[in-house]
Amino acid sequence: MKTLQIPTQPVIETERFDLRPVRQSDLGLIELYASDPRVANNTVSIPHPLPPGVIEAYIKRATSDERIEDVWVMDGLKTGGSEVMGVISLVKMDRDQSEVGYWVAPAFWNTHLASEAVQALVQANPLGNNNMFASVFRDNPASAKVLTNAGFRYLGTAESYCLARETCVPTWTYSIKL
Repeated sequence: MKTLQIPTQPVIETERFDLRPVRQSDLGLIELYASDPRVANNTVSIPHPLPPGVIEAYIKRATSDERIEDVWVMDGLKTGGSEVMGVISLVKMDRDQSEVGYWVAPAFWNTHLASEAVQALVQANPLGNNNMFASVFRDNPASAKVLTNAGFRYLGTAESYCLARETCVPTWTYSIKL
């Protein structure tokens, strides 16, 4: 019999919430929040309107042993918050690098949730990265502030295609050396 090593993600604890691996039971809340155009319009990968099955496929990829992206849910149950308040992820890249992506449900905007999540992920460095990168749309300066608060440094401008907007959107790119 051959034993396979299944890659696991750690739970990353903060005072207000835990970053825990996404699970199938998160489907309903993630779908609810991701279908909000205010969330979709600030990401590259969430289409709007949200087609059926997109979030189910996302969770399946995120929980696969062969995944290239580790996804954590911002879970506030331990302090009486919602089980899903947002999502943060690391896309694995070459040379011990990864790209950070995140979104927060509108009900939790302006609560510093994203800042705490990014800071916790950087501090934990669960993939043992040497560098992390992130890009934000230039019309979302609050998201840029999240990155600079976590120690990311501005690299330059670019543009990324946004599925929800169906167009290329100017971006700011940031990195942090760990």
